[in-house]
Amino acid sequence: MCTMIAEKIEVAGSGKARDRWFDLAQTYVSFDHPFHYRREHALSLDFVNESLGPGARVAVELAPDAARALAAAILRILDEGAKAEGA
Repeated sequence: MCTMIAEKIEVAGSGKARDRWFDLAQTYVSFDHPFHYRREHALSLDFVNESLGPGARVAVELAPDAARALAAAILRILDEGAKAEGA
């Protein structure tokens, strides 16, 4: 069954696709059937800059447990970084 769970957020950063770096502007976060990962459902992240066209895209499909581990690691590292900046 398709979940059709998706959200678009504005982001700031850089991404690399094929042969060039580009500014990121949006990320689509979804939980649904993946295109390439061989699993029924996955968390998909599409980092894009819509104003640059379809070539400005970095896509990732993660198993749910891997996505949770990544989210936890991101939060831990951000907390550590904030502490280090305040030191």
